[in-house]
Formats: sequence, C-alpha cells, structure tokens
Amino acid sequence: MTAPFDIDALAWTKQGGLLPAIVQDAASLRVLMLGYMDRAALTATLAEGRVSFFSRSRQAPWRKGDTSGHWLELVGIERDCDADALLVLARPHGPTCHLERCSCFAAAPARDADALQALDALVAARMAAPGDGYTDRLLAAGRARLAQKVGEEGVETALALVAGDHAALQGEAADLLYHLVVALRAAGTSIDAALRELQARAQPRRG
Repeated sequence: MTAPFDIDALAWTKQGGLLPAIVQDAASLRVLMLGYMDRAALTATLAEGRVSFFSRSRQAPWRKGDTSGHWLELVGIERDCDADALLVLARPHGPTCHLERCSCFAAAPARDADALQALDALVAARMAAPGDGYTDRLLAAGRARLAQKVGEEGVETALALVAGDHAALQGEAADLLYHLVVALRAAGTSIDAALRELQARAQPRRG
C-alpha cells in the first residue's frame, strides 16, 4: 500500500465534505468506476482494506460489495496535486459495474491482462448467480471434472505446439486459460492471485 497521508490535509471543504475517488484496477490499470468519499468512508477504507464510499443518492455510507458481494480490495490511495481528488488502486473481487461488467466505463483501456480479469469477473458473477450456460455446468460439476478439463486442454495445447500449428495452438491455449480461470475460482482463488505470484517471482531476489 502507498505511504500514509494526512487525511486532515485534504480539501474537504471544497465540495461539501466529499472528494471524487477514481478507482483503478491495480493489475490492469483499467479505470473501474468513479465514487465519492467523505472523511468517514476514507477512514474506513484505510482501516479495513475494503473500499467504501458515500452514496450521494442515498445520502448514506456505502461499502462496495455489501449487497452484491463484488468488493474492492484496497492496494493504495493517492491524492491529486490540489488535495481535492483521490486515485484508489484496488483489486476487484467480481464485476465492479452493476451491469456485471468489470468496469463502469465499457471501453476503458487496460493492459493485456485485463482480458483474463474480465473473464474472471464473469466467472465470479456466474458463481454468485448461477444460470444454465457452459460455465455454470462446469462449476456445478465440481473440482474433479474441472481438473480433468484442465488436464485435457493442457494435453491438447501441448500437441498443437508439437505439431507447429499456430492457429490450433492459439485456440487450444485460449481453451486452457478459460478452464484454468474457472478452476481457480472453483478452488476459492483467482487468476489475479496467480498473476500476483508471477509478479512476485519477477522481482529481483536479494541475498
């Protein structure tokens, strides 16, 4: 998380005690949403590690995810140069938008990893509200079936690699990634956690 900053030094009086808070995905850097924080929401966010806001429509505190289950894990907060706006870096757990999209801004740019995270958000949404699609059936089949599918797709990816068929390799790799994302969610973790592990391994080792 970023270094602590002085809450009292923020320009609370400029906008009636509220500061706009732009939420950005810490991994993909995609802009996820815009909310507003009062002093209590910011204090709660820093203390709990879950992003909270002040709802202007309800005139009440609002902790993201309390109703939908799709919450934002705090990574860091920065203030702007005038101390009257906040940039919140977060890890989304499920879709951020109420339309079940990963971002409230449908075309917001992101790093390439966002495609995996968008898929992960979709799988999380299916787990919260099951339907009758292929993903739903996979989740209902259980971990053993998912383990079988991951193994099958891994073998098919390896065979396409040996054959030197680029189109087949790309398709099989996409199938493998899809089933891996579903399997990770079914096991209680996520592709984001796996990506963070990769990032940690990329850091220079000391000693």
